[in-house]
Amino acid sequence: MTNADEIAAAIKKMLVTDLFVEVGADEMGLDQSLRDAFGLDSLGFVELRVQCENVFGVRISDEEFNPENFTSIRAVTELIHQQLTANTGQGDGLDDRVPEADLDVLRFERRVRLDHYGGHALPFAALGSSGLVQRFVELAGPAAGRGFDVIDASGGYGSACLGAAHEVVKAALDRAVDEVGYATDETGSAERAHLLWELFGEGGLWADRFPAEQYHVSGRNSGSEGVELAMRLVLESRFDGRKLAPREGKAQRDTVLAFEGAWHGWSGGLLPLLNKRHYRVGLPAPASGEPYGIRVEHIPFGDATALREFFETEGERLLAVVVEPVQGDAGVLVPPEGYLREISTLCRHSGALLVADEVLTFAKTGRFFAMTDADGPIPTDITVLGKSLGMGVLSTSMVIALRDLTVRASGAVATSDLRPLTCAVIRDGLRYITSERLLERSAAVGRTLSGLLADELVAQFPDLYRRSDGAGYLHGVELTEEASWHLGRLRECLVRAGVYVEYMSGAGQRSRGLSYVYPTMRVAPPLIATEDDVVTVVERLREGSTAFRKASL
Repeated sequence: MTNADEIAAAIKKMLVTDLFVEVGADEMGLDQSLRDAFGLDSLGFVELRVQCENVFGVRISDEEFNPENFTSIRAVTELIHQQLTANTGQGDGLDDRVPEADLDVLRFERRVRLDHYGGHALPFAALGSSGLVQRFVELAGPAAGRGFDVIDASGGYGSACLGAAHEVVKAALDRAVDEVGYATDETGSAERAHLLWELFGEGGLWADRFPAEQYHVSGRNSGSEGVELAMRLVLESRFDGRKLAPREGKAQRDTVLAFEGAWHGWSGGLLPLLNKRHYRVGLPAPASGEPYGIRVEHIPFGDATALREFFETEGERLLAVVVEPVQGDAGVLVPPEGYLREISTLCRHSGALLVADEVLTFAKTGRFFAMTDADGPIPTDITVLGKSLGMGVLSTSMVIALRDLTVRASGAVATSDLRPLTCAVIRDGLRYITSERLLERSAAVGRTLSGLLADELVAQFPDLYRRSDGAGYLHGVELTEEASWHLGRLRECLVRAGVYVEYMSGAGQRSRGLSYVYPTMRVAPPLIATEDDVVTVVERLREGSTAFRKASL
């Protein structure tokens, strides 16, 4: 919106509703003194500046925040009009505002698409992106149509590990379309064969962790589908298909252990793994009392005592443990050293299967696999990879399981099982990540990011942030209770400051006296981010946090 009359009307409204000026908007003159006629004091002028920045999506510098520009409604209107017309945000300084007709199309998409956010979706749309930079546009309010750039510190739900429009990914897609075809899993595929050989063959990238004589592989469309297949393998492991009866010694194994605050996917088969009532109430629960039924129990993540006690009392009934090596949606919770290996050891001794959900953590913690400690790889029976595996252009997952874990014939055939195009993108992307040593760089730069988040956000904004944690390019900054009540406004302030991050819901209430975990900012930039990039990310997080603090608390 660049119409001066509309800007002036919006300023009048904020004077009445936000600054509580005791003059009706219809009675306000454009040239009346804000100080003498409307009673604004020094704090009132600061509040007007903050409201203008938030409502119009502009930045008013200290030099521009002067008596001349804030003497009257007309003066403020001219300042805002100049800002909007020049588009002086995080953009390129050009007047590239989106026409109203195009805005209508963008709003149509918002109306037609299923709303997953209870009516609280962000008031922005993405117009395009390159590298770490996304071009956003305001969809509503006086600044509607304003285009501006944001640096992406989310990686598209943690999936776009090479950012946008990467040359390697574009070349892989071109090669796949031109050369590799569309073979299903019913026949072999040269591209699939080359990918699997490079990963699991002799001297392969992951052959030491998953030797081909012990493990086999399948693909799926998404992380959720990958975990679904993992659970199917778990359930099939106790059934004898020839005798149509439980396998010997498996009949009593009816329990799956998961962790409080966990997130393993949205599908109906995975809901029992989540302990949050919000996601489960009103939907079918596991038929634990029926033949081949299961029950799912939850314990707090990272509590070794609770873990040992559970195995002591329930170990004989335990069929599997499903764990995220770093809990994502729970608030980016990193377990204590040795905890994940102890889970593996207890599973092995009890006969339970260990499922590692590495959908989020794959290639995000400074190494390919987060199921690793100072002693090396932590043994698992099933590992699920996702998100970054598709290099930001494909939704895909890979399930790596011990060979004796399988599915009845044709019981899990999928259209998306490592199709050649998918394999081409994975293959070329992994080659690039390895050759450019992006994981090693992310581990080092991640330590810088960790320090900046602790020092520049948590320490400087104790009213907004409680703690930070993470590794590599997967970090979380937990909000305070007060800030969490204003999460929507905080996100808007951060976006308008030129940085895009995502928020996890937090584990909430946990048992055994562990602290409540509030919603948590997830800072997970693509692997192509440099140290200068993460410094810029934190600088913009500071700017957005400052704007939010001024406006809200």
